[in-house]
Amino acid sequence: MSDAWNDRKRALEEDYFRKKDQAAIEKMRAQRAAREAQMAPMQCPRCDGTLTEVAMDDVLIDRCAKCNGVWLDAGELERLTEGTQPEGWFARLRNTLAGD
Repeated sequence: MSDAWNDRKRALEEDYFRKKDQAAIEKMRAQRAAREAQMAPMQCPRCDGTLTEVAMDDVLIDRCAKCNGVWLDAGELERLTEGTQPEGWFARLRNTLAGD
């Protein structure tokens, strides 16, 4: 009778540690996927060229190396136009992009 209890106890213990190991593996896979997603270059939605970040008035904007398109993330246009005339920030943007 005690052998059955020991076997049951051992089976429950092995199941517990198997579940803990599986959870740790899934967590590590999610972390690796997040790192790989950050490292992968973004693609231009227009032409599938590679987007590179360009600094403009302390705002990082995305510029396509293939079609020279400029892509702004949420809130970046507002940050660029704060306290300036529209011609002013656009001219600075054009000059910044022409300088690359």
